[in-house]
Amino acid sequence: MSGLGGLNKTTGGIVIAAVQSQLFRVGNPKDLADATKHVCNLVRRAKREYPAVDLVLFPEYCIHGLSMATDESIMCTMDGLEVAAFRQTCLEEQVWGIFSIMEKNTLSVDAMPWNVGITINSSGEVVNYYRKLHPWVPVEPWYPGNQGLSVFTGPGGVKMSLIICHDGMFPEMAREAAYLGAEVMFRTAGYTSPIRKSWEITNRANAFTNLMYTVSVALAGADSTWRSMGQAMFCGPEGDIIEQGDGTADHIVACEIRVEEVRRRRREWGVENNLFQLGHRGYVAVKGGANDCPYTYMRDLAKGTYAQAEASEVMIRDGTVCGFKEPTCEYKDES
Repeated sequence: MSGLGGLNKTTGGIVIAAVQSQLFRVGNPKDLADATKHVCNLVRRAKREYPAVDLVLFPEYCIHGLSMATDESIMCTMDGLEVAAFRQTCLEEQVWGIFSIMEKNTLSVDAMPWNVGITINSSGEVVNYYRKLHPWVPVEPWYPGNQGLSVFTGPGGVKMSLIICHDGMFPEMAREAAYLGAEVMFRTAGYTSPIRKSWEITNRANAFTNLMYTVSVALAGADSTWRSMGQAMFCGPEGDIIEQGDGTADHIVACEIRVEEVRRRRREWGVENNLFQLGHRGYVAVKGGANDCPYTYMRDLAKGTYAQAEASEVMIRDGTVCGFKEPTCEYKDES
C-alpha cells in the first residue's frame, strides 16, 4: 500500500518523496551554488507534484557530486549559505527535508571534512545532524563520524533515523537505529550501478530484520566521468519493495508510510520479532530468555580489540590505491 505512489494520504500515514537528483560536477563555489539552487527547486517541484508530501529526501552528494574534492572553498558549514538555503526553502514550502553536505572539519589542521546529513523541519529548523560513520573506503576521504547514530521525531510523530550510503552495508547500523526506536530508516547514497543488487538486498534485509520501513535514494545521471544509479526504494517491515525508482535523473518517487504497520508487528509478533529476540534468546525454554552477548566480535569491538580471523592478510588499509595520501590524523570520539 503506497497511497497510489504518494498521491493520497490516509489517517495515520505520512507521505515521503525520494528525489533521484542529478549528479553534478562541482569544483568551485559557483558550481556549489548552482547545485544548491537546483536542489531547492526540486523541493518546490516535489511539493507541487505531491501536495500531501510531508518529507523530501535527497541523496548523498546532492550538491557536491562525486569528485571527492576536499578543497576548502567548496566545503560547507552549518551557518553557511547552502544550509541557509535549505532551511528557507523548507520553511517556504512547509515541508521537511533531508539534505547532504560535505562539512569543514575543525578538529585539527589535518582533519579531513565530514560527510554530513541534516534534517530540517517545516519551520526551517535543523532537527537532526548526522556524520557518516562508515565512509566508503578506500574511495572516500571523509573523517569517520564520531557522534554515533541518532533517532529523531519526524512528521506525524514518526521515529526516524538517517544513515548514509555505505553505512547500510553494515547490519549493525540498521539494528542500532531500530534499537533506539526508529520506525523509518533513511539511507542516502551516491552509489553507481555496480552496487544495484547489493543496494536492494541490504535495503530489504535491513527492513525485515528490524521490522521497520527503509527509504533509500541515490544520485542519478552522469557528470562525464561517473554515472549514478538512482534506484529510490521504499521497503516495508516484511522486506517487500513498496515503491521503486529507476535511473532517471531528477525523478521523484513518493510513497505513503503507515507507521502502525511497524508498531503492531513489534508489539504483537512472535515468529521473526528479531529486534526483541536478539536480547531474549530462547525465551520458550528459559524464563525471560538469555540476555547475554554470545558474539565475540561485539565483545572485541567494545574492548577495542576487534580483529577478524584474516586480519593479518587484509591488503588495502588506507586510501593510497585511490590517490589519497597516507593519513596522519588520529581519531577523536565525541559520542
